[in-house]
Amino acid sequence: MLSRLGNIFRVPDLRNKVIFTLFIIALYQVGANVPVPGVSWTQLQKLTNSTSGVLGFLNLFSGGALVRLAVFGLGVMPYITSSIIIQLLSTVIPKLEEWRDQGAVGQKKITQTTRYLTVALALMQSTGLIYAFHGHDSALLGQNINLMVSSFTVWTGVFMVLILTAGTAFVMWLAELITQRGIGQGMSILIFANVVAAIPSGGKGIYDEGGALKFGVIVVVSLVLLVVIVFMDQGQRRIPVTFAKRVVGRRMYGGQSTYIPLKVNQSGVIPIIFASSVLYIPVLLSNVIPWKSFQSFVSNNIQPTSFWYIGFYFLLIIAFTFFYVYVAFDPHQQADIIRKQGGFVPGIRPGPPTERYFAHILNRITVPGALFLGSVAVVPSIIMALWNLNRFPFYGVTLLISVGVALETMRQIDSQLMMRNYEGFLK
Repeated sequence: MLSRLGNIFRVPDLRNKVIFTLFIIALYQVGANVPVPGVSWTQLQKLTNSTSGVLGFLNLFSGGALVRLAVFGLGVMPYITSSIIIQLLSTVIPKLEEWRDQGAVGQKKITQTTRYLTVALALMQSTGLIYAFHGHDSALLGQNINLMVSSFTVWTGVFMVLILTAGTAFVMWLAELITQRGIGQGMSILIFANVVAAIPSGGKGIYDEGGALKFGVIVVVSLVLLVVIVFMDQGQRRIPVTFAKRVVGRRMYGGQSTYIPLKVNQSGVIPIIFASSVLYIPVLLSNVIPWKSFQSFVSNNIQPTSFWYIGFYFLLIIAFTFFYVYVAFDPHQQADIIRKQGGFVPGIRPGPPTERYFAHILNRITVPGALFLGSVAVVPSIIMALWNLNRFPFYGVTLLISVGVALETMRQIDSQLMMRNYEGFLK
């Protein structure tokens, strides 16, 4: 393993990419630990351990920067949300659908639109965070606390909103630099760095709260989940596609066979993000609707340790998995693209029969994928509910992100090593 690791640094181009990626990650961590001006450090320390519920989930993607209200406090969440919105809208808005079908030119337009939407979302989210952290949202923070200095004014709030928005735009730029000049996909690398950086402190919190026995059991369960996630991440169904021969002049084109890989976990962690966002809606409504019964139900049941919450969370993940898979891989669109390119699935007629075949295969592999995602997401919550633990760093989404990004990055490194006749990590 050490010799294979050394192969990375024997290739100058690959070595420079790895060093550049590590430098960007270090720069990001600096911005994730510097609070914005106007925050009371004394009050901020009281919020350090309040990482349960929706605050804990949002804090996961920022590597703790959200609780610290750092310059990069919003992290990559606005960009993730923007990307999801644009991807979903591309199926219903004709202009976005036209751009999607234009190839590289259309992709540039979609990327630029995603950037503008990211800045707009960051502006709205930072305004909401400043309002909440000024003591106006106990449901988000878990307690009534004002994180601002005593001399806080409206103009101070505007200044803090601008800093948080600019921090998000800067993070987006850093991620694109990693994609262009580093190793891996920039946003995924930054999320990976965030979730991994929070594991040691979270592990210490479990040890202090639950003791050595519970800590050991959780570590064993996490290792088992890691093995299952790696196994499911590699699972895919390959659909063979053959392209007919075409003669143009004296040249013959086509005639080759390829395949379409359909992964069992086609949607990644997107359904978990959707489900968590939907479950946060009742929390927001409880702050607006003055209905005592509803507020009592939300406070008692919309918690990660509530079995009602766990069951509904599981069902939402399964539903959103099917929804997102059919948005990301539209059987009608794929069948139409193959037909226009002169291709066909062996034994299946082009057109509607191919579309029905794709839909049938997609249904069969999405069922185990959805059950897998839901199980990985709720197992940590079940342990928290049974043992009454509040600090739990090994969330299912943490393991999914860590394994998925690590494997994809290793594949990219391996492909570059094999091009230069070096042995890689994966076999």
